Amino acid sequence: FEQGRNELDINNALLENIVTKNKNLPDNAKIDLIISLITLKYTQSNSVCYVKDGQAIGIGAGQQSRVHCTRLAGSKADNWLLRQAPQVLNLQFADGIARANRDNAIDNYITENYMDVLREGEWQKFFKVKPDVFTAEEKRTWLDKQSGVSLGSDAFFPFFDNIDRAKKSGVSYIAEPGGSIRDEEVIARCDEYNMVMSFTGIRLFHH
Repeated sequence: FEQGRNELDINNALLENIVTKNKNLPDNAKIDLIISLITLKYTQSNSVCYVKDGQAIGIGAGQQSRVHCTRLAGSKADNWLLRQAPQVLNLQFADGIARANRDNAIDNYITENYMDVLREGEWQKFFKVKPDVFTAEEKRTWLDKQSGVSLGSDAFFPFFDNIDRAKKSGVSYIAEPGGSIRDEEVIARCDEYNMVMSFTGIRLFHH
């Protein structure tokens, strides 16, 4: 037996079966969902993909649990979203700092490792002016303002905890195959958040 080539054409037709009360799926969200599904077609299962403004911002792949995929990808999406915060965009970097060092400094600054780049004797290597701490409360406030993120999944969400985690990263639009015995619970949780969710009817497993 030889498995055939995956020649599935991923297009807007996969997004037509909207199962939530909110059925307003704008064109930019359709593009983002298609990008997420194309990404998942070539990503190790189990996998989910967060997309915003035409780019993948968080991919969780190769996990044994669906919610672990959603958490892993969500943490990466959060990293990208936090990089858009004023506290980060207004950082004054030292002259001549290499791009890799700048990116690593940002990563540390927006995580619990912030003292690695803010302690005395270290911050001077990265910044002209010592930044204020980007507090956990400020980060949560910024993330809670986010919306319009799209999320694709290569198989159904078996529990609504995936939806709860997705909401924390600004997800407004979801595409997944459907087919879980708990589909109605997942749909109901999407409705609570006024999300739009399409059932594609297609699983995108890649092993």
